[in-house]
Amino acid sequence: MDFSSIRKLITRWCAGEENWVDTRTVYIGNKEPPPGAEAYIPQRYPDNRIISSKYTFWNFVPKNLFEQFRRIANFYFLIIFLVQLIIDTPTSPITSGLPLFFVITVTAIKQGYEDWLRHKADNAINQCPVHEVQHGKVIRKQSRKLRVGDVVLIKEDETFPCDLILLSTSREDGTCFVTTASLDGESSHKTYYAVQDTKAFITEEDFDTLQASIECEQPQPDLYNVFCVFFRPLGSENLLLRGATLKNTQHIYAVAIYTGMETKMALNYQSKSQKRSAVEKSMNAYLIVYLCILISKALINTVLKYVWQADPDKDEPFYNQKTDTERQRHILIRAFTDFLAFMVLFNYIIPVSMYVTVEMQKFLGSYFIMWDDEMFDEELGERAQVNTSDLNEELGQVEYVFTDKTGTLTENNMEFIECCVDGYVYVPDAICNGQESEELFFRALCLCHTVQVKEEETVDGIKMGIHQNKATSFYISSSPDEVALVEGMKRFELLEVLTFDSVRRRMSVIVRSTTGEYYLFCKGADSSIFPRVISGKVEQVKARVEHNAVEGLRTLCVAYRKLSVAQYEETCHLLNSAKLALQDRDRKLAEAYDLIEKDFVLLGATAVEDRLQDKAADTIESLQKAGMKVWVLTGDKMETAAATCYASKLFRRSTQILELTTKRTEEQSLHDVLHLLRVGAGIPTHTHTLSADCVDYGLIIDGATLSAVLKPSQEDSSQGNYKEIFLEICRNCSAVLCCRMAPLQKAQIVKLIKSSPEHPITLAIGDGANDVSMILEAHVGIGIMGKEGRQAARNSDYAIPKFKHLKKMLLVHGHYYYIRISELVQYFFYKNVAFIFPQFLYQFFCGFSQQPLYDTAYLTLYNISFTSLPILLFSLIEQHINMDILKKDPSLYRDIAKNSLLRWPIFIYWTFLGVFDAIVFFFGSYFLFNNSTFTSNGQMFGNWTFGTLVFTVLVFTVTLKLALDTHYWTWINHFVIWGSLLFFVIFSLLWGGIIWPFLNYQRMYYVFIQMLSSGPAWLSIILLIVISLLPDVVKKVVCRALWPTTTERIQVGEHTHTHTQTHTNTHTHIMHRSTCLHLHTP
Repeated sequence: MDFSSIRKLITRWCAGEENWVDTRTVYIGNKEPPPGAEAYIPQRYPDNRIISSKYTFWNFVPKNLFEQFRRIANFYFLIIFLVQLIIDTPTSPITSGLPLFFVITVTAIKQGYEDWLRHKADNAINQCPVHEVQHGKVIRKQSRKLRVGDVVLIKEDETFPCDLILLSTSREDGTCFVTTASLDGESSHKTYYAVQDTKAFITEEDFDTLQASIECEQPQPDLYNVFCVFFRPLGSENLLLRGATLKNTQHIYAVAIYTGMETKMALNYQSKSQKRSAVEKSMNAYLIVYLCILISKALINTVLKYVWQADPDKDEPFYNQKTDTERQRHILIRAFTDFLAFMVLFNYIIPVSMYVTVEMQKFLGSYFIMWDDEMFDEELGERAQVNTSDLNEELGQVEYVFTDKTGTLTENNMEFIECCVDGYVYVPDAICNGQESEELFFRALCLCHTVQVKEEETVDGIKMGIHQNKATSFYISSSPDEVALVEGMKRFELLEVLTFDSVRRRMSVIVRSTTGEYYLFCKGADSSIFPRVISGKVEQVKARVEHNAVEGLRTLCVAYRKLSVAQYEETCHLLNSAKLALQDRDRKLAEAYDLIEKDFVLLGATAVEDRLQDKAADTIESLQKAGMKVWVLTGDKMETAAATCYASKLFRRSTQILELTTKRTEEQSLHDVLHLLRVGAGIPTHTHTLSADCVDYGLIIDGATLSAVLKPSQEDSSQGNYKEIFLEICRNCSAVLCCRMAPLQKAQIVKLIKSSPEHPITLAIGDGANDVSMILEAHVGIGIMGKEGRQAARNSDYAIPKFKHLKKMLLVHGHYYYIRISELVQYFFYKNVAFIFPQFLYQFFCGFSQQPLYDTAYLTLYNISFTSLPILLFSLIEQHINMDILKKDPSLYRDIAKNSLLRWPIFIYWTFLGVFDAIVFFFGSYFLFNNSTFTSNGQMFGNWTFGTLVFTVLVFTVTLKLALDTHYWTWINHFVIWGSLLFFVIFSLLWGGIIWPFLNYQRMYYVFIQMLSSGPAWLSIILLIVISLLPDVVKKVVCRALWPTTTERIQVGEHTHTHTQTHTNTHTHIMHRSTCLHLHTP
């Protein structure tokens, strides 16, 4: 549901529909019109504050509590706490309230801290100084105080504080150059134009005399279109967006038209949808199972209580006579009250502290990625970044990797390789023959571009123009290809520029020579130039373009057309008519461009190289060995992208390529091509399973064909669902290349795979703004800190400097995260079953009277203190296999695929293990109590001693169980595990050894000390711990001996290697000592 549209309708309704208008009038300098000129209606607009924070000082507590209690576990414990307060329950409300308070407080502190950082970032932006022109003078004020209509002075390298209409610039032609890296990720320079009627205003005094207004549309999120009228229609080339930066222009004057949260950047901000990991979904499923177990326990005990109390003697014994009020209560009310009381008694089976432990583990564990020195890039001076820690374990479950090509697999650093003129190939520094075609070709390259010369500058944090620590000149342009061509090439009057756009895929310029001749030069993609060519050596150039594309080079075609004076005037008329159009201005401009750019003479083509990033091929090969399918999604042409795929080892020479392209669908229908590919890939007609024998197929599909595949077929339902056939073909392909893709199509591909029947875990990685859509769509989004700004890195879940770092992030960090959190989740459920099941058994021996087995302090601190730190530390530093082995053997990643460690059989095993341990604790202690007098004076131990004995065995068993599962031992492991056990003993001694004045009664006084003074108690504790741990130890030994996994084989090999190395070192040391003794013997 689109809540923004609902909010807009409510706003309109509240303001009165008759008062709502689709345009706004902005008075420049906020000057009222002269009396009688027009009706002046003051309008209220928001100030220029940007608000990205979630809370305020006043609403933090209620809003945060509301959000936290939307979690089913927190809400459940709140209900239990309220029940304990309302009715008479067997346990104190503190036992539920304190853990819940701890969880809520820790989470609130974490979220409050994160929001405080947002407030801090907002304040830094809102308090940024800006220069405003008032009464002919420039004054300095904070950005948040800007209003709609204010005229501002922006200097070079300053960021625009709001959305502005450009009035004048320091350049004579009224242009300025802007980088929009923070908006669309492109660090290239774009040209913007001042309003023709005000570009002569060059001083503050000039603007003080200006009295005018701008009529513009109400705020819209569209970044690329705007409708304004200021003496004449204005377009996007006059609009400067908030967040963009002024470059290569000394200063500009502009007027604010949209401020604060009404700027296009703020309206265009897409809040990230909450991504949930597979582990979190498993946790919720397990929670529902345990909730059902809890209700079943409470129901069974309630029924058995009334069955047992059917005998009047048992219902009202002499020591527990009922009051008249209790006798008069209806049996259903009494039964319901008892049911709630049993729910309270057994509620600890739901591990509320697990959620806060998981959050702490994710938050602290994310620092291991940021601290990894191997993921630090010296060239950029950047480390890996973690923008969200909620998906750490998802890095260990990736099945599909969707990657961009340019800037992600490649360096996005263009180098001029060659050019082809009239079929002849020229390389850099080649000597030309001086023919007219050559002269025109190089003239076109020299003129048909937007390249400028610039000194050292910083683009989105990246320093450019530095050579050997000295500032040098360098080229800047709206296209990296243009820079490469001009650098490789080393007097005309420019009349018009037909700017490049992604639909036309070309740009043109109209120039006039000194002799008065008019030329239209055009360059662009081969697919957009060749259809518009009427002469030239097309076949020779086309052959060279295809050859270069196969070699992985980026190609551009160059053409020209000579214009007569009449044609030039007609062209100017078309362009001016389109530019002055009040409606459908962009469409009319596109139609004008289409009419002008035709009847070309082909001059030639250029080829530039974008090299692969370091270790990109090794990374892709490792990902494929790990069982991941890698898809390349790019806007490049098929031949260029395919060559890159071969170079990066995505495709191998033995890979059989299946093509699903426009060229093929023109020859045959899409339905026939799909079915031919289906049969060719070895897929049976009626199956959806993956063919294990066909792993060397590669699929190539282009954007146009993909649109046809994804479009629902309504004409002929007998053709079947193309999506399903396409997915079947993709399942049988080890790699897929999608070329000529629009940004939206990238997201559609990711969504298609996400929603397939297998529901695989997807990862998208890219470096530009055109990759943001797929990064947000995938389960895990990773941004590359590349040369196209930081938009992808900012919108991603994780950001890395180079593509090669993806290998360690997935194969090492992802592997560790998943192993650790899987053990954490299973262990929490196990230790809580072992904790609360003895309480359930105890009710059969106390007449279902809801008598607690454990003391209140033990109930409260079991999950908070006694057993929390060991599992938290385990989930942070455990390394079941050395990380070097994980990098060398990517196939180990397959062992944890498909959420293998949190499947239902493993969950049931852990649950039954907890039940078994609980039975051993309870009945072992029960039989020892039943047959022995534990004290030397013949005194029998009471029920609190019995519960303390069970609890002591419980704490030691679950802690030692974790110690047995630990493979990576450090001093901190020993400190935390043995320290937790020591803390439990010391706490029990103090809790029962001192008379605490704040307690009304002290039922645990001297209980623990008395229990430890008995020899049989010590024997029973040791015996029960051994019996409890024995089945799990036996199971592990048998499974490792008979059915070892790959991981277990490596663990045994590591242990053997370490043991052998230690033995060899010891033997060498002894031999060395013997030799020394022999040499010194007289």
